[in-house]
Amino acid sequence: MPPRTAPGQTREDGGGGGGRGGRGGGRGGPRGGPPPRGGPARGGAVHAPTGPAALPGSHVQAVGVKRPGYGTAGRAVTVFSNFFKISLPESVIHHYDVISPDEKVLPARLNMDLIHHLQTIDAVDVFTPRAVYDGRKNLFAPRELPFGPQNSQEFNVCLSDDPNRGSPGENTGGRGPKVYKIRLTKVAQINPEVLQRFILGQQSHDNSVLTALTALNVVVRMEPTMKYPFNVRSFFTDRETKDIGSGLVLWRGYFQSVRPAIGQLLVNVDISTGTMYKSGALMDICLEFLGRPGQHALLSPRSGLPDRERIRLQRFISGIRVKTTYAGENKTPRVVKKLSSAGAADLSFTLRDGTSRTVAQYFQTILNRPLRFPNNLCIEVGSGALIPLELCTVPPGQIMRKQVPPEKTKDVLEFATKRPEHRLASITNGLSVLQYGQSEYVRQFGMHVEDTTGPLTVSARVLQPPKLKYGPGSAQPTITPSNGAWNMIDKRFFRPASIDRWIVVVYERQQRFNPQAAQDMIDGMLRSFKDVGIRITDDKPMVTWQNGQGRIADQLRAAGTECFQRTKQRPQLIVVVLPENGNDIYTAVKHFGDITVGVATQCLKSQKCFRAKPQYYANVCLKVNVKLGGINTIPDPQSVSVLTDPRNPTIVMGADVIHPAPGSDGRPSFTALVGNVDSDTAKYIATSRVQASRVEIIEDLQDMAKHVLSMYMKYRQFAEKKTGNLAPARLIFYRDGVSEGQFKQVLDSELKSIKEACAELKINPKITIIVVAKRHHVRFFPSGSGPSEQDKSGNCLAGTVVDQVVAHPTEFDWYLQSHGGLLGTSRPAHYNVLYDENGFSADGLQSLSFALCHVYARSTRSVSIPAPVYYADIVCSRAKNHYDPQGNVDFSDSATQLDSAQAEGTLEAYKRGFKPLHANMASLMYFS
Repeated sequence: MPPRTAPGQTREDGGGGGGRGGRGGGRGGPRGGPPPRGGPARGGAVHAPTGPAALPGSHVQAVGVKRPGYGTAGRAVTVFSNFFKISLPESVIHHYDVISPDEKVLPARLNMDLIHHLQTIDAVDVFTPRAVYDGRKNLFAPRELPFGPQNSQEFNVCLSDDPNRGSPGENTGGRGPKVYKIRLTKVAQINPEVLQRFILGQQSHDNSVLTALTALNVVVRMEPTMKYPFNVRSFFTDRETKDIGSGLVLWRGYFQSVRPAIGQLLVNVDISTGTMYKSGALMDICLEFLGRPGQHALLSPRSGLPDRERIRLQRFISGIRVKTTYAGENKTPRVVKKLSSAGAADLSFTLRDGTSRTVAQYFQTILNRPLRFPNNLCIEVGSGALIPLELCTVPPGQIMRKQVPPEKTKDVLEFATKRPEHRLASITNGLSVLQYGQSEYVRQFGMHVEDTTGPLTVSARVLQPPKLKYGPGSAQPTITPSNGAWNMIDKRFFRPASIDRWIVVVYERQQRFNPQAAQDMIDGMLRSFKDVGIRITDDKPMVTWQNGQGRIADQLRAAGTECFQRTKQRPQLIVVVLPENGNDIYTAVKHFGDITVGVATQCLKSQKCFRAKPQYYANVCLKVNVKLGGINTIPDPQSVSVLTDPRNPTIVMGADVIHPAPGSDGRPSFTALVGNVDSDTAKYIATSRVQASRVEIIEDLQDMAKHVLSMYMKYRQFAEKKTGNLAPARLIFYRDGVSEGQFKQVLDSELKSIKEACAELKINPKITIIVVAKRHHVRFFPSGSGPSEQDKSGNCLAGTVVDQVVAHPTEFDWYLQSHGGLLGTSRPAHYNVLYDENGFSADGLQSLSFALCHVYARSTRSVSIPAPVYYADIVCSRAKNHYDPQGNVDFSDSATQLDSAQAEGTLEAYKRGFKPLHANMASLMYFS
């Protein structure tokens, strides 16, 4: 999946059910009733209900839809979860605002050190017992601090005890150590009673709840953040590490988050992975990054270090903290700003007396010896000082906050992937690192984590999968998936496409992929076409070999023209064989097919299709059929009556936004909306747009929704020949990648856009909005070892749903693990219902979501999120194919950072350069 900016804390909650509830017939019946948002709950008695069946009180306001009930469908099972019980604090917590008046924003680690110094050295008597601090603005104390009637006090804190000794370019005027001013001001008192009411479903989610949860999270994280490298919610230790080369090393980390659950407070604990800079000599790390370890002379522009490599290296090490090794100094680490463009012997600076010397001469004086590598580069630190690389070392435990180089992804995955039983063991062992019992902070706040009783046991259910329907001529017309998988043996597609003309273009050298290899591939594809029912009249497609360095579009156009001259027909399908690392060719092929001329293209990697097995070509057919307008399989209408009820035609949409990678400022975000056009929710169309960088709310949703809705109505009219009402009666909108903090924005902005699109088309479907989240740390583990408890990978079975114990106290949410496991520990998707005019029951929505995980055309497995959302994700990540590969829009990693005025200008350029989808492709699943 493409990188996303980390969303806010995704809520980790519980699961739901199957069955066929919902309004359109079937069991479960209508839920009927009150306004969709924040209206009174059904039957709201005000006394605090207890146990798993506790429902929120009638006076309680939820952000989205209040939980209407719990799912009951499916087979009951018990699973372990990575949650541990935690008690609420015993007394009031005092909240202080932390301000450093004259300071720009300081790094969190420095802030932590300042407050630590303040509490343990400068003002011990004020801070007994000690307060906890989040590294930014918030400090929470277990008792009121003695600040007098003003409730505010200023402190001067000084960390350093040695005066600043100079390097070239630094002020050597003997300034004293830096003094930081810190003002603490009391802003509020937090009563834990608020949280008690909230988890019992007797209190609405408001700022007091949010602040109380923040405070508890700061309490449990305080001890580890003082000891270990940390990012927002994880910290990392060197107990378990892996060197992955390129100057990087992976550390095992632990994630922890205090979460409200039904009737209790829990702490969610998971393992995570930190990418760290390797510690040691900076020069060695640089050489390792460049792939030339030990070749010290290479780091000199004189001996031919190309500028491109120097800039690549600079991007890698900028922001890293280094210590200097000369003159036995024990100075605070310096931050690398950039690399010098010349070596130490070629860089001069002017001293106070007006004389000039080179950096190499200056350090020779200081060191009483010449530099070992005077021609090598220097680093420039924050103050402007230049220090030769050879005099710098990198202290351990520094997190690399940039994107991991793509060639290292495999190593990271290997380190991060653990079978469920190993992951659970690792989490349980991690409690000894977290040491809740030993943390003086947790104790002072009167909290207690039950870490000795082991992970929390949760009741779950395994839902029945939908039956799937294949086409006439299949050995079995309907099949029931088994643990999220089925196969295509002796099955014909529900609606196979037909191909009159196709061509093959090979971008691999002819020696490596010769005419015989090409013929074998063609034979393999023809056999598979026949097996799945795709009708093909052309069994001798034209084959050409091309050079990938040339202009791809011209080569493909020429091949198509040649096909037309020979056969008087243009090809409907271009099969392209790509060499290894053929990403640029791929982008150009997709731009040509999807944007420029509107023809289906199918790319194959030469290594994969060389002597490939029938299974490979069967998988290729899954993609080709839908690109040509076919339908692979549909859910059997009887098993998903919620979706296929003819009295309530339903459109299901999936929407997603993808943001640029960290550090690529000025690049835009891309949005996608996908929706079904057929009555079987199996055939989807897509539209995508460009918008301002890192904006999560979809700006053009009204226009996009209008397009998808009108295509749905056209298809019903012209393809399905429906008469009467063409408009959908229900619109179910799945939204990916929105954090909890943005739920309200989605409701305020995106719901409004959808309603306006409907109003423009003069239609009035009942709308349901569900957010699907994958970026959370909730995991479930089978409690038994038999096949009725776990699959071959050791994971919970596909269809495992949880909506009790670990779910949200008031909101309508659940966890659903809809896919069978393959590697590592599967991650359930977390569903939050934000809006529901259809009055769905828990069982109804849970079974509908599970059914939609089975209509993903590219595989014969159920997937981890509903197909429309999965498609929206793919359409987003393909947005760059809309740009002309010969154009001037830069998607490489080396695009530079911009200020906001420039960024606005570039956004306009990105919008102008974004070419629309070709009209031929608008009604096809070109993205499959």
